[in-house]
Amino acid sequence: MRAASPQRYRLTINGREETLEAEPGTPLLWLLRDRLGLLGTRYGCGLGVCGACTVLEGATAVRACQIDIERAAGRDFTTIEGLSSDGTHPVQLAWLEEDVAQCGYCQSGMILQAVALLAKSPDPTDAEIDLAFFDLLCRCGTYVRVRRAVKPRRKMRRLPNNRRHNNRNRKRRRPPSRRRRRGRRPRRWWRHRAPCCR
Repeated sequence: MRAASPQRYRLTINGREETLEAEPGTPLLWLLRDRLGLLGTRYGCGLGVCGACTVLEGATAVRACQIDIERAAGRDFTTIEGLSSDGTHPVQLAWLEEDVAQCGYCQSGMILQAVALLAKSPDPTDAEIDLAFFDLLCRCGTYVRVRRAVKPRRKMRRLPNNRRHNNRNRKRRRPPSRRRRRGRRPRRWWRHRAPCCR
């Protein structure tokens, strides 16, 4: 059985129109990595269940390993490289502030999933965050940090202005005094030794 001959497809990647020649059925993931050199989109499972290959189709997070070139043709996709040229996107800055990444392998997919969630719900609840990241696998287990990065400084905003800097205005407690009580003689270590050792 002869393989299908390559064909040309047009699609938009990170705001730039690309013309790619590929065989029908080629996953978008391999075109991003092998043809365009966008290595931030990672290969994890190839089944769409880990989320390492997550990219944005418009404002929706999709799995690049599950999108073939026929479906991707004529559509607009954003990878982690196209999110910001200098890494100053608010979600990326929140990731750095909360020190989310450890090994970093899944973080490009996590960040793009967070961008899609915040585009849909600017102030998500814990349940919405857990649901959005339910099918994204982080082997380092940084889900708590991910949740803090998606909704930064929520606890600080709830505090009144006069309570934010209470730690600065709070009086420091003096350590307990170590002075000996008056009328009490200090203990001598040699008085408590055995008679044979005095």
